Amino acid sequence: MIALFHRLFHSMLHRMGRVILLRYLAASGVALAADMAAFLALLKLGAAAMPASIAGYGIGIVAHWLLSSRTVFTGNVAVDGAGRMRQKSLFVMSALVGLAITAGIVGLGSLLGADPRLCKLLAVGVSFMVTWLLREKIVFA
Repeated sequence: MIALFHRLFHSMLHRMGRVILLRYLAASGVALAADMAAFLALLKLGAAAMPASIAGYGIGIVAHWLLSSRTVFTGNVAVDGAGRMRQKSLFVMSALVGLAITAGIVGLGSLLGADPRLCKLLAVGVSFMVTWLLREKIVFA
């Protein structure tokens, strides 16, 4: 009986984890779209590429925080005060880790003569998994 309960409980947790991961994937997609839309709009308005990419990335971080805190990790969001500020700070730090991973993979790939588009795709995947783990295990733990 205990073994059956344990299997059912484990199965339920596994399904919940998949749902949260799917929500996180959707939030990441929307945040990436916001990032790219801002980046492309700023380029069209005549902004230089570097500041446009930084602004787009910042908008993506804000969009991701809003979506993650309201649709993905809803049960683990600090209500207010120091806890909320700590969570936001950790969230931004996790985003900066993702940015560093992306820059590192694309930069190393470029040095090795790899196609930068393929490097970017690899970087997006690696960055996604690392930031997911940081946010699940630390930011919203």
